[in-house]
Amino acid sequence: MQISESKRLFAHAQNFIPGGVNSPVRAFRAVGGDPIFIKRADGAFIYDEDNNAYIELINSWGPMILGHNHPMVREAVIQAMENGTSFGAPTAREVEIAELIVNMVPSVEKVRMVNSGTEATMSAIRVARGYTGRDKFIKMEGHYHGHGDSFLISAGSGAITMGNPDSPGVTAGTAKDTLLAPYNDLQAIETLVAANKGEIAALILEPVPGNMGLTLPLPGYLEGLRKICTREGIVLIFDEVMTGFRLAKGGAQELFGVTPDMTTLGKIIGGGMPVGAYGGKKEIMEFVSPAGPVYQAGTLSGNPIAMAAGLAMLRHLDTHPEVYASLNQIGKRIAEGIVKINLELNLNYTVNHIGSMYSLFFTDSPVVDFESAKKSDTALFGRYFQAMLKRGIYLAPSQFESLFLSTALTDELIEKILSAHKESLIEVLG
Repeated sequence: MQISESKRLFAHAQNFIPGGVNSPVRAFRAVGGDPIFIKRADGAFIYDEDNNAYIELINSWGPMILGHNHPMVREAVIQAMENGTSFGAPTAREVEIAELIVNMVPSVEKVRMVNSGTEATMSAIRVARGYTGRDKFIKMEGHYHGHGDSFLISAGSGAITMGNPDSPGVTAGTAKDTLLAPYNDLQAIETLVAANKGEIAALILEPVPGNMGLTLPLPGYLEGLRKICTREGIVLIFDEVMTGFRLAKGGAQELFGVTPDMTTLGKIIGGGMPVGAYGGKKEIMEFVSPAGPVYQAGTLSGNPIAMAAGLAMLRHLDTHPEVYASLNQIGKRIAEGIVKINLELNLNYTVNHIGSMYSLFFTDSPVVDFESAKKSDTALFGRYFQAMLKRGIYLAPSQFESLFLSTALTDELIEKILSAHKESLIEVLG
């Protein structure tokens, strides 16, 4: 495989872009080698600047649930562009997509569109503080809610990959109001609540974390959080930027039957365009300006192109429930196939899987939280990543990221993925 053009671009990019990339995990530092520069994508494939084709298992970190460059979404974007690319004023599509989100997501009675998942989570915490009149909030170790200052305390994803989970530039004053708890540990939450009685505005978590690798909630955990938050008057926020509209029409909260007070969304609601949203109970969302006193604004929020792409995607998912059956079957085949191959090779690596998301951890211990995720052999993962890449399979370039599947994966492509997995393990383990 020749990647000379990618290498040239990366070297050139470092003259103008910090680290040569616009998001840290893209630099391939966790897996070695130079990043691949992508030229185009279609269906289950991406193509680099050297014209190599890869079966891709990231799908732009989640939104391409129907595969890349889907004709329905592409046509919606083209039609919207004929009327202009940005207005900075209300549009009918904003109302249509807001109504659709309210109808699809159990917790959302009103919703505000923003431009990214980070903006959504930052805003949700601010609104929860304004609503409760309290300052502190709880987050889970290893959960990633974007790069807002208050969230870069034991963050997941890129922060782990870069070996710098507590970023310089986050002040002590900001950090003091962020309370940390291990995921899947209800007693830790009870202890924090008791020690900060009446001071906690919100508890935010990824109900199904994807930023320390895919990790699943233990039975009763989400239900337990709901009970504690209801009892203590704490706003329960589900960060469903990854899981919203992917695990089910109504996201993880529909799948697990636990309704938070607020939800943050992104990825799929833009159909691949940059977008985010936060919503929740009417009485909470009425605190958002101009209805209420909590200020949040965005010049390009509700961008007409992003709204057109997202509306096309959500309408399709709302009217085609068979998409989820297909995604679940694809995820099941790949995850079970990987486990079977591992056992054939006398390997007991952990595979976490739900719906169309999965992670292979290079550890034989169960992965249920941040500490157990960190037991993974990251050096071995890096070698495995490179072995898969040269076989034409593009994985997330970090052990601490979930993979995201799409309906574009055919039976033939699934078999290629599994064959590459077996060959790669044999290669890297000697």
